[in-house]
Amino acid sequence: MEAAITAKGQATIPKAVRDYLHLKPGDRVRFFMHPDGTVVLLPKVPVTALRGIVPPRRTPVSLEDMDEAIAAGAVADDP
Repeated sequence: MEAAITAKGQATIPKAVRDYLHLKPGDRVRFFMHPDGTVVLLPKVPVTALRGIVPPRRTPVSLEDMDEAIAAGAVADDP
């Protein structure tokens, strides 16, 4: 695939690439230049897109449980 560069330095991202990266109008992309001369284009994912990626803990841990775990770890690490 290829694209032409306009006089303003703009290029149209080919449809196959936009579809593959799930890009839509208004999305932002990032460019990474590698020492070997290659350039990588990646979609810029907003932090809000990461919400829910880690499942919540089933049972909350109390401060007392945390203190006990810290104390147990400190004793186990003591030579």
